[in-house]
Amino acid sequence: METSTVTNVSPVAGNVLFYTSPEPLSREMHGKMGVKQLAGPFGFAAQGHVVPLTVAEFQFAALSFPIIFAGDQRQPLAVLGINPGENLFVSPEGVFTNGVYIPAYIRRYPFVLAQDEAQQRMIVCIERGAALFDEKGGDVPLFDDKGEPSEYTTNAIKFCEDFEGERRRTENFVNLIKDLDLLDTKQATFTPTNPDGTPAPTVVIAEYFAVTEEKLAKLSPEKLVELRDNGALERIYNHMTSLAGWDRLVAVAAEKAAQTNNA
Repeated sequence: METSTVTNVSPVAGNVLFYTSPEPLSREMHGKMGVKQLAGPFGFAAQGHVVPLTVAEFQFAALSFPIIFAGDQRQPLAVLGINPGENLFVSPEGVFTNGVYIPAYIRRYPFVLAQDEAQQRMIVCIERGAALFDEKGGDVPLFDDKGEPSEYTTNAIKFCEDFEGERRRTENFVNLIKDLDLLDTKQATFTPTNPDGTPAPTVVIAEYFAVTEEKLAKLSPEKLVELRDNGALERIYNHMTSLAGWDRLVAVAAEKAAQTNNA
């Protein structure tokens, strides 16, 4: 996989959440740029109510929000909000709620690995318009005086490479639970209260795929031991436990709505 900085490449294919026009990183185009310190660096994620998650993150993310599977590929997603375009854990100032796990997908921004279709390789790209970047150099340069990637840039590239490795590992995990037919359709629901205190009609918040106890119970003891030994069973239970987080999301959403109404 090619992850060094490049100069002449074909346009990067595909659309990626949070990235509008990724540019292949190069010393010629970005040699004078740097990054600046921001008190709230996560403003870009304020509209990301669902974000891709890798299987290695399940044990940490499960403490903060639901982990679901969605789409034809059954991609794991961290659910950060109930309403599309609303991340409940990012303030208007771009600060994540203290104690809430920040997915690696968000932490790698504004760097990303992208597929160069013409060359059939992965290249390092940046979202040039990101608030973190400073065209005049900022606090930390992207390249040193010799034109080599700075320590900051090198670490960012390494993070992207590690993320790509975990993304592929996650694909293997998803294929495993799909092959075992462990996923089923589920709904997250909420029953609001009328002004007189009586229950209002139940509202469906989301429909998604999840591993169910019923399907897990149908596995043979030998298969369960296999899943235990390869670490998949622990991640499955991380996911299942995380679904209790829907109640927290509803509570946070209700609190924010009340604050807005009072304001």
